[in-house]
Amino acid sequence: MSQANDTFRQLEKASPGTRQPLDRLLDDMTWNEQGLMPAIAQQHDSGEVLMMAWMNRASLEETLETGRVCYWSRSRNRPWRKGESSGQQQQLIEARLDCDGDTLLLLVDQLGAACHTGRRHCFYTRLTREQGEVISAPLVDPETLYGASQ
Repeated sequence: MSQANDTFRQLEKASPGTRQPLDRLLDDMTWNEQGLMPAIAQQHDSGEVLMMAWMNRASLEETLETGRVCYWSRSRNRPWRKGESSGQQQQLIEARLDCDGDTLLLLVDQLGAACHTGRRHCFYTRLTREQGEVISAPLVDPETLYGASQ
């Protein structure tokens, strides 16, 4: 059994209050081939799921240190501090790691829209067996947030 598997197996049986050093967890977490991990952002007080993005170790460490959520932008190939161009920031309330060490849950306080479409969240298309249906309107015009280049 690998050290990573051992770390997360131990946590499965751990009592509340059990602690592990952050560096050990970061070392043992399962990052993909690009060194990334999915991070789900959820509004801390309402439970609303806002978005999914990617984090690398450095962006997670920055988020934990500063309290301002920083993701890894795959399209720009650089850190993406949520709200750096739109002003629609996310403040970290709590970060959680799933049981396998391969997905993050970020409980955040979202300022305004989380989605680049100007909507509160990215999950605005409901799927059924027959169709997809848009179920929420933008809070703000994306051109207002990002300019006409978006």
